[in-house]
Amino acid sequence: MTKRPHSHISCKGILLLSVLFVLMLSARPQQPPPQPQPQDVRVVELRQAGTWYKRANFDAQILIDSVILYHEGAYMYCDSAYLFDTTNTFEAFSNVRMEQGDTIFVYGDYLHYDGNTRLARLRDHIRMEDQQVTLFTDSLNYDREANLGYYFDGGMLVDEQNELTSFWGQYDPVSKDALFSDSVKLINEDYTIFADTLKYNTETKVADILGPSTIVSDSGFIHTSHGWYNTNTDDARLFNRSEIYSNDTSKVLIGDTIFYNRTTGLGEVFGNMYMEDFGRKAILQGNYGTYNEKTEYGMATDSAFAVDYSQADSLFLHGDTLKMLTDSVYKDIKAYYNVRFYREDIQGVCDSMNYVQRDSILYLTGEPVIWNQSNQILGNQIDIYLNDTTVDRAHVRDYALAIQDRQTTGQYNQVSGRDLKAFFEENELRRVLVEGNAESLYYLVEEDSAQTVLGLNKTESAYLSMDFLNDEMQKLKLWSATQAVTTPLSQVQQEESRLKGFMWLDYLRPRHRMDIFRRNQRQGADSEVVAPRRFSRDDIVEQ
Repeated sequence: MTKRPHSHISCKGILLLSVLFVLMLSARPQQPPPQPQPQDVRVVELRQAGTWYKRANFDAQILIDSVILYHEGAYMYCDSAYLFDTTNTFEAFSNVRMEQGDTIFVYGDYLHYDGNTRLARLRDHIRMEDQQVTLFTDSLNYDREANLGYYFDGGMLVDEQNELTSFWGQYDPVSKDALFSDSVKLINEDYTIFADTLKYNTETKVADILGPSTIVSDSGFIHTSHGWYNTNTDDARLFNRSEIYSNDTSKVLIGDTIFYNRTTGLGEVFGNMYMEDFGRKAILQGNYGTYNEKTEYGMATDSAFAVDYSQADSLFLHGDTLKMLTDSVYKDIKAYYNVRFYREDIQGVCDSMNYVQRDSILYLTGEPVIWNQSNQILGNQIDIYLNDTTVDRAHVRDYALAIQDRQTTGQYNQVSGRDLKAFFEENELRRVLVEGNAESLYYLVEEDSAQTVLGLNKTESAYLSMDFLNDEMQKLKLWSATQAVTTPLSQVQQEESRLKGFMWLDYLRPRHRMDIFRRNQRQGADSEVVAPRRFSRDDIVEQ
């Protein structure tokens, strides 16, 4: 009787504990399902060996004579080997050969292969071949996982056209890309490339220049730090202010981007073109240009300008389009549209100009105007003859008008005619000769300290000459059927103080060498003259 209550209590306790246990189990967080374990790396297989044995206290299997090992598509041959089963690696000695399909063949004296990482380390007298190239080195690692072979102690890659050497390099047999660094040298029968870093595709034969490099050939050499060179076609695209020099270093072409073909010698420049001929002392610049190193023809446009420093006083010239043509000794510079030039002793504007270095002559056409000190000369065509230190003379053809600013408001000495020659000495106008329909307006000045103006003298004649000193007329000579009349200054009317076609265009005058980039835009009545024929684009076809 005493045990029954006790048994009843025990059953109820056990039942309660069971319920609590179930509730606790249901309240526990769910565990993630078990993850699949990675499969074991496929082991290196022994396919053949003339002799096999194991040495006491040595983990490796010792394989001798015609050993063949296999791992995931690659066969490895050698005279002897140590095969380490525990690490899935082996070492191969003597007459080592590694074959991957029918594309990759590697030969050497020693091989360490890791089956876990698929990395082959080959040493001494190594030759790696695929269908197009052969790689020679003494230290090569071939990463089968990444499909890259790389050396780090000097090597050479050879194809049917080029031989590349460097201290460090790698080759991808799939993409055919080879990357070289440190003392890179690409040798072709026509040129050699010296580079810091170079990428080369053995299929396209294109070399990508990735660091400071020099390309040397019989025609000259190139300095660049970025670009590419097609060793098949000799086409190149060069960036980062690359420099192309002639073989005698007498000429250089520089630009932000240059398209260049070594065979044809043609170069096309985009951005900040700079071309200099050190021998002929000339510079050609512009934001776009072309150059032919065989014909020595250069063209520049877009903010184009040229500098001729072959004489003591440099000539600075701007035009919408500039061309430079050279022969064995001299050069011609041609300028088209909105032409402006500056020298310390003479300045000018026109529509087109040709500078012939052989004769030291500037030919100006298309509303040409030139200035010297206080003198302005304009006409239909002006030829300027230069010498080493200054302007020698100017010849104005067909129609000429010379104006001298007296530095007094509204007073200008003037002379016009069919043909005019102006002669200069020591940067000053010294003599003017007019032939045909000569007219002049000249202010007569009292030879006293006050330089009192007496009146305005007007002449008409067939021929006229004037001599000057210190910007003042010293002598006037007229001949053949002359007419002359002097009007007192107080009686001179405005219309009487100007010859026909008078235009004072000093606002167009280039004031300094960088002032050549303004437009030759005439103002008001100055723009109403009948302009000579402008050159068409057909007139400036490249030579």
